[in-house]
Amino acid sequence: MKCVDIFTDGACKGNPGPGGWGVLLRMGEHEKELSGSDPETTNNRMEMMAVIKGLNALIEPCEVVIHTDSRYVIDGMTKWIHGWKKKGWINASKQPVRNADLWHDLIEATARHKVHWEWVRGHSGHIENDRVDKLASDAALEAGL
Repeated sequence: MKCVDIFTDGACKGNPGPGGWGVLLRMGEHEKELSGSDPETTNNRMEMMAVIKGLNALIEPCEVVIHTDSRYVIDGMTKWIHGWKKKGWINASKQPVRNADLWHDLIEATARHKVHWEWVRGHSGHIENDRVDKLASDAALEAGL
């Protein structure tokens, strides 16, 4: 099974507001950058979209390390999701889970891969995180034009 590192970030100019996401895929010495935007979104949705787009760019099942500065995405996928499923997508406050559409997409995107989650401190000089932050921020600026 091939091993891939996926570095992701999301950005939003206002929350909600125009947003962007950025992804860096790395397999050995091969790299690919992806980015996109939404004219009216939230930062959490862009963080999720970055991971979904990165995973969906892989053409075969892989062992994947997802590097993200989003505790929301990591905690959602490693802690909260099990309870949401059991409770019919109702959160601890007895409200519908926010961004359920993207959580479903993220579950589907991770299903065929062996995924490991790694939190990185954002805006701290982490080279790849800074790189995807710029991709996401540039995409968010373009969405707001």
